[in-house]
Amino acid sequence: MSLHIPNLLLAIPRNPVTALGLPLALGFLSSSPSSKVANSNWYSNLVAPPGRPAREAFPFVWSLLYLSMGYASHVAVKSLDSAVLPANRDDLHTGIALYYGQLALNCLWSPIFFGTHSPGIALVDSVLLTGTTWYMTKLLDRPTNAKATYFLLPYCAWLGYATYLNAGTWWLNRSNRK
Repeated sequence: MSLHIPNLLLAIPRNPVTALGLPLALGFLSSSPSSKVANSNWYSNLVAPPGRPAREAFPFVWSLLYLSMGYASHVAVKSLDSAVLPANRDDLHTGIALYYGQLALNCLWSPIFFGTHSPGIALVDSVLLTGTTWYMTKLLDRPTNAKATYFLLPYCAWLGYATYLNAGTWWLNRSNRK
């Protein structure tokens, strides 16, 4: 059974500029308040798990990941436009729907973690985001001849790492809750 995706949500990634621009713009908007909090006492007093990179690395890494996921959405929609097999069409429709779902979960993480100072709730979001993205990548692999996978695997790997960082932060600071 194929999911119905509104035409606008298919038109956005059909154009490579808007495909790249949407996640980049949403990522920037959702994370912009976090830079102020990242310089706050609350954040600087958090105990971090081993392996946390410098704060300055995050905007660079996330910008590349947003561009990569955006291009993967373009590849998926272009594959949908030419897909003949019903199974491929179904996987592409579901994968594109999951793309928008993971994008929403991604945009929620910064406001939850930084805005509400809730690493535990952010961890739930991160686990859901990671699982959704891995499943989306699996669904898009065959019908895109692995093209989408090449762009999504770095994102999947980073989400696993980010979930580790979030889980470690939550665990190490669980006794410091408000």
